Amino acid sequence: MILHELLSYELLRVIWWALLGVLLIGFALTDGFDMGVGALLPFVGRTDVERRVAINTIGPVWEGNQVWFILGGGAIFAAWPPLYAVSFSGFYLAMFVVLAAFIVRPVAFKYRSKRDSANWRSIWDWALFASGAVPALLFGVAVGNVIQGVPFHFTEDLHTIYEGVWYMKFIGLLDPFSLLAGVVSLAMLVMHGGAWLVLKTEGTVQARARAYGAVAALVAVAGYALAGVWLAYGIEGYRIVGDYLTDGPSNPLHFEVAKTATWLTAYSARPWIAVAPALGILGGLLTFLGLRAGREVSTLLFSKLAILGVISSVGLTMFPFIMPSSSDPGSSLTVWGASSSHLTLFIMLVVTLIFMPLILVYTAWVYKVLWGKVTEADVTENSHSVY
Repeated sequence: MILHELLSYELLRVIWWALLGVLLIGFALTDGFDMGVGALLPFVGRTDVERRVAINTIGPVWEGNQVWFILGGGAIFAAWPPLYAVSFSGFYLAMFVVLAAFIVRPVAFKYRSKRDSANWRSIWDWALFASGAVPALLFGVAVGNVIQGVPFHFTEDLHTIYEGVWYMKFIGLLDPFSLLAGVVSLAMLVMHGGAWLVLKTEGTVQARARAYGAVAALVAVAGYALAGVWLAYGIEGYRIVGDYLTDGPSNPLHFEVAKTATWLTAYSARPWIAVAPALGILGGLLTFLGLRAGREVSTLLFSKLAILGVISSVGLTMFPFIMPSSSDPGSSLTVWGASSSHLTLFIMLVVTLIFMPLILVYTAWVYKVLWGKVTEADVTENSHSVY
């Protein structure tokens, strides 16, 4: 209990805000290249053998990578209950589409090679494409909506009310800025998938992955830069006004929130956070150069650097907000007003400190065992393999 007393409520809130970011970044770094390979599948693989090569680079690891998505959802549920309630309610239809895509993916992996039919396999290959491209796009769209603010408010008893009719919960997400964010997300993960295929394949598949990945890297960097300019001149930000407690009770309505001219005021208050967008742009450009030069390991690392910079820039720019409300700024969710209790966060941290290293060690061991390239000879000599 001494440790519990040393870790203040304020500190635990910041730790879990950071851990949520780590889980989301971990998901993008691992399952991100799975989605990227899926989105690239019809383009890097022109024959059944070439597509099987691409599929076999991710087939053995995608299930483990998707665990990060589950961990992120669990962390939101346990550490940030109001965020879980608002996001899974307001983004319900979008979440349904993402989950449907994730359900289709394992079915496609298991079924595509069950019949030696070109039409049969083509159907499942396009299913793999959709299960990669659609979530990659929608995750970015969701981030774009969060940056602009989500139309919800709380009643006095903290009952969540989401504005608008049911079909607008999906159509309303597709505004121009959010679609741009979706394009950045999709291009970034396609870049990551291309870097992964360059590392894991050779020959024609590798050459095509290098070409498409390089284009995606440029699109991601250009789209990210454009989004930054749009954020500076066309998107209102949010700020807490007046005095407030960082270790007080978790009640969003205890904070007075007002809109401000731009989110970029955060960079004048905390100049060091400019490192994040700089890493996003630098990582994307280095990935482009690495793909063009034919480098493999370093290119994948640069791609990871770009993802780290892009995702962390969103969280650092918005801090302490985690989901602002566009219809009622006073209902906005912040790090200080939307967390679970002090004891809950402490117990979760202890559990995380025990099991997270085990997950990381196991993941590293799996990738070490599976290190090496997938070749056409590998898949043709194992014609009855699962993938």
